[in-house]
Amino acid sequence: MSSLVPKSVIIHDDTMREGLQIESPDISVSEKLRLLDAIGEMGAKRISIGSFAHPKWTPSMACIDEIAERFVPKPGVRYTALAFNRRGRDRAAAYGDKLDLSRTRRFGCHVEMCDTFARRNYNRTQAQQLESMESAVEEARAAGAELAFADIGSPWGSNFEGRFSLGQFMDLLGMIVSRWNEAGVTVHRLTFLDAMGWNMPHTVRQYLEAIREEFPTITEFAMHLHNTRGVALTSYYEALQLGVREFDTSLGGMGGCPYCGNGRAAGHVPTEDFVHLCHEMGIETGYDLDKVIEAATIAEEVVGHLLHGHVSKAGGFPEGDRVYPADMPFVEPQEEASHFRNGPEVYEGQIAPWQNSDILNKQAVA
Repeated sequence: MSSLVPKSVIIHDDTMREGLQIESPDISVSEKLRLLDAIGEMGAKRISIGSFAHPKWTPSMACIDEIAERFVPKPGVRYTALAFNRRGRDRAAAYGDKLDLSRTRRFGCHVEMCDTFARRNYNRTQAQQLESMESAVEEARAAGAELAFADIGSPWGSNFEGRFSLGQFMDLLGMIVSRWNEAGVTVHRLTFLDAMGWNMPHTVRQYLEAIREEFPTITEFAMHLHNTRGVALTSYYEALQLGVREFDTSLGGMGGCPYCGNGRAAGHVPTEDFVHLCHEMGIETGYDLDKVIEAATIAEEVVGHLLHGHVSKAGGFPEGDRVYPADMPFVEPQEEASHFRNGPEVYEGQIAPWQNSDILNKQAVA
């Protein structure tokens, strides 16, 4: 295993915001609160309860004020929410006793590689995003800031403009870094925002290696990769091999983007699958996998359909007193496969693959 693999990671489960924003707006507040409560038991240190967005554009967030009013914070958990404009920030501020609205990364910028997606998702052009960076730079300079972050969207490609090359990406990043450097501010952190799911493991590695070579001051990386083409978990694994420590996920892979052309099909990296991967690699997450699986099961009940996670349906590796009994009968439908959490009653009545076998006799002797 690579010596760069971190000993611990920060996993931001974004189910309540990223996940629910594209689910039915008819889900009741009480069900959303049940899910939020389960997420609070998983071991997460920071949880977003959603976004204070305009209900016209994000109908599923129309009830965010009621959620903020009614949820009961768990000790040791920092609860946050997104707000995209002054009106949203004012609404969120009304719940300042429960929500931490401070900005831990005070100065920085977000720029999309794809101008079309910037217009569709943010109602701004790429040029306007770069113009906004100018005001952020001046604000940082006036405050005497030394460090800044950069978030770059659609780093590998766009459903509307096609593939972006490493050269195009590095040119944009170089422009961003140079502008901050001119103000005496160092860009030390970079987030990949891949809403359209163009990530591939080898291109994740290619980009990270190139960035470290050309921009050595960038030492912190974060990944928000959608699983549109089914390889985001593998891309996360590749990022782990190169020392990345911060990742966004959602229960069951719930999530997507209404502006990218794929909707719910964009999906996300399932929290339960990534936690299981990290634990098997010896990487600390702070999450309790059993409680993550329980929360993922509740998430499916809340949204009313199956989600995309695997570990929530099959469990982690069965070891010790959790190994399956050798005389287990056939297990076929998903309900029977849930025996690892619901007990053997779920497969009662199924036919058995053998009777009085040598394996069973040996097990009895042992």
